Amino acid sequence: MKKAIVLGASRGIGKSISDSLKKLDLDVFSLSSNDIDTSNLDSVNKFANENNSTDILVLNTGGPPIIEFEKISKEDWEKYHNQLFVGFCTLLQKIKINDGGYVFAITSNVIKEPNSKLIISSAYRAAFSSVFKILSKEFAERDVSLINIAPGPINTDRTKELVDNVEEYADSLPMKRLGKPEEIGDFVSSIVEKEIKYLSGVVINFDGSNSNYIF
Repeated sequence: MKKAIVLGASRGIGKSISDSLKKLDLDVFSLSSNDIDTSNLDSVNKFANENNSTDILVLNTGGPPIIEFEKISKEDWEKYHNQLFVGFCTLLQKIKINDGGYVFAITSNVIKEPNSKLIISSAYRAAFSSVFKILSKEFAERDVSLINIAPGPINTDRTKELVDNVEEYADSLPMKRLGKPEEIGDFVSSIVEKEIKYLSGVVINFDGSNSNYIF
């Protein structure tokens, strides 16, 4: 049986991806921050040493809070440098993705449109996305697909943390609603189930037509 590892699977998008993958013939490891904390490199290395191969890897983690640039501390930079960048890079170095497998990175629409309220997230998610794109060519030689999913306004606790009036905000969106985490979960599971392989090295803007960029 093929194996899937899903980080940040205790709630929101990660949980929805985990739940959708469990409907397939897969052995799904659903992890919370208690199982692996990507801001703690000791935790990352310990997990990678104990789980050194998989068929599907979903790189997902929560983002930093809103912090004004002038108030970002050295500790903030270091924590999220690890959580959003070095931790994920370390996992890709140490966990072998079996031939024909998949890696899904759940990033954010800030990699396309940097957000002044989310400077740390904008910086490190964009940095990791660059590494992810470069690695997609190397992994393609073994028929391993790397897909970057950049969610926009999704109905999660994270959105509720960032938006004051969620209902008013949702009504301002093109579809008059927030995206459902299950829509992303079902997208990921359908890619795996249908063995769609040529969709690799791409960024999927999961934002209900809310963005203004073309690519």
